[in-house]
Amino acid sequence: MRETLFLLADLWMIFAGYFYGWKFIRRYGNYLLGLEWMVVATSGTNFLLWSLLGAKSDSVLYDVAYFFDAFSRSIGITLILIMGLMKVTHRYKPSLGVDVAVFGVATVAGLFLRQFHGADLHTGGIAFWVAVFYVVANLLTAVFLGYFAKRLWKAGEKRLAIWTGLATAAGTTIALTYDFFPLPFDDANRTIFYTAALTSWGTQGFVYFRAYRALHDHGAALDATPARTTETLA
Repeated sequence: MRETLFLLADLWMIFAGYFYGWKFIRRYGNYLLGLEWMVVATSGTNFLLWSLLGAKSDSVLYDVAYFFDAFSRSIGITLILIMGLMKVTHRYKPSLGVDVAVFGVATVAGLFLRQFHGADLHTGGIAFWVAVFYVVANLLTAVFLGYFAKRLWKAGEKRLAIWTGLATAAGTTIALTYDFFPLPFDDANRTIFYTAALTSWGTQGFVYFRAYRALHDHGAALDATPARTTETLA
């Protein structure tokens, strides 16, 4: 049963990443969010293949998994997420050069930081501080997402604001648990934890897309109001 739930959670994250990532690009031209959602989905696909092929630590898929993990925990679902959402909160439109540069930085971060996964965090070495960095980056991102939820609430999207808050809280809980608070009742492969994590990450992808769409439509309606008023007066 545990393995089945794990596979379903991974499939959910893969679907949410590819489906809503494509929608971000096709419907809104938001390559920051679209590509990052697809990176998450690709990570889930790699994780699924690794699990089905025996989950061996000497597999190349194992190393690839921790590259994607470091990519998204350091820059992807932190800085890239914030920059992408700012398109509907601050009308921020990064240039192609900025898009390429930030993904380049995320790639370098992923390649460098992946080597510290699994190291002993109790020695106080660099692995410990990398784990702390991941948590701090997540908490700072959560602060912005709190502001994002507030914008939703003011726009009249109270239900989406609540769901955004819940999805963010779940993601932050996963971030805190990831390295520092392993579940004592979990198995050696951390099946329960990863099932919860994959479910949370997939739900974040779904909820944040819906929230983004709501603020985009709200902004478009506000932009159209003066034009309609002018036409009426004329």
